Amino acid sequence: MKSTFANTLFDPDSTSCPAVARHLDFIDYEAEVPVHTHRKGQLIIALYGAVICRAENDIWIVPPHCAVWIPGGIPHSARATWNAHLNYLFIEPGAAALPEKCCTLAISPLINALVDRLTHERVDYPPESHAARLTRVTLDELATMPQQKLSLPVSGNPKIRTMADALVSHPEDRSTFKEWAKRLALSERSLARLMLRETGLTFGRWRQQLHLIIALQELASGVTVQNVAAKLGYESVNAFITMFRKAMGSTPAHYFSERKTSTHQGDSS
Repeated sequence: MKSTFANTLFDPDSTSCPAVARHLDFIDYEAEVPVHTHRKGQLIIALYGAVICRAENDIWIVPPHCAVWIPGGIPHSARATWNAHLNYLFIEPGAAALPEKCCTLAISPLINALVDRLTHERVDYPPESHAARLTRVTLDELATMPQQKLSLPVSGNPKIRTMADALVSHPEDRSTFKEWAKRLALSERSLARLMLRETGLTFGRWRQQLHLIIALQELASGVTVQNVAAKLGYESVNAFITMFRKAMGSTPAHYFSERKTSTHQGDSS
């Protein structure tokens, strides 16, 4: 029975090196890492499967070949799919030109290879060692990676949080905006204003983003498109594929196929 929490395996703040990397297969540990924090910032790279992080009142999805960046000092938690294989890169504050807020980054095959190589290095490598030089290159390259819009603003407002928790637990719930306003004891106009103020999105856009995040997680776990569409309450597979294509620029099959191809190309280069 799984009983070890992944975040208890290694204390990233135990070393003053600019960055240290670790590999983790979640099949060996608890699928959920409870809320915790550390001085070093954390880059979570999904090699296989997916992980969803909660930080700064947002939910962040890390599908294969992307990463979520969590600056140091920010409380966060994570839930991984059962088959998730992750690389972590813990970075000292100020060691890399990375955003001051959480974000999702596209990750190049080069970054994947460098971080993977660093997972085999000791955590207290000397300043002028080969590992130190690899780390400097990794951090310089990482600063050039583009951000991806793969987060879901949740807000600390109790009414928005109630709705968000319910829809995360039951994404197939197709209750209308009017029905949600009634459940939350608000007028439709008040709920619309609250949604925009707290999340920056309309209810329709917010729910679509939630569906996208869940879809990426489920598809990365190997769930079929048909089953994902059903889980999210879509009336047809085509309706789900249309939503996915509008949001991500390609069908689910092409999206994951392109990422597998880029990884193989990076492995063979």
